[in-house]
Amino acid sequence: MENRTLRIVLNKFIIYLFLLPLAIISFGASANAGLPMIMLAVPVYSISLLPIIAIEAIYLQKSLDLTKRLSVKTAFVSNLVSTIVGVPLTWVILVLIQMLTGGGAAYGVDTFVGKMLAVTWQAPWLIPYESDLHWMILFAGLFLLIPFYFVSWWSEFLVSVKMLADTGLSKIDIKVKVRNANLITYSLLAFWPIGWYVVGYVLK
Repeated sequence: MENRTLRIVLNKFIIYLFLLPLAIISFGASANAGLPMIMLAVPVYSISLLPIIAIEAIYLQKSLDLTKRLSVKTAFVSNLVSTIVGVPLTWVILVLIQMLTGGGAAYGVDTFVGKMLAVTWQAPWLIPYESDLHWMILFAGLFLLIPFYFVSWWSEFLVSVKMLADTGLSKIDIKVKVRNANLITYSLLAFWPIGWYVVGYVLK
């Protein structure tokens, strides 16, 4: 089962490696470089990976009555999948959607609607409004946590179901507990765009 999970991860990672350069090259040309938010997200997720695994392992152990070893193993593998495959692949898809729907153009941030579109529709790859990037990173980062959360929840749920197949736990119970674990860790991840904004404001 573990070998099969590893093969699935590697296959999806290979797809991601093919799609990412295409998205970066194509969209980068139409968006005048801009700021791909994955450049900020990947370091944050990488640094946060071990604390996230620890928090989710403790929660899963308590809520699902698992052994410490099994809870750590489940949290480790499932978070590895979501971090290496789920989040980057989701970003690539969001970039492609942004690019294909005309989100590569600079429509301005002079109006409320323009500001909203700049940090939602154009959140995956921010248009380079240099004087506004400090607040754009804050709101775009918070917005992107929403799709990243749902992808992390479902990818970790699918992995966890396979790894906990012999425990007799119901899929619904695992689904709910994995959701709750991600709610906890993603609430903590919300501090990174807030922290970025605060640091940028202080240094401004």
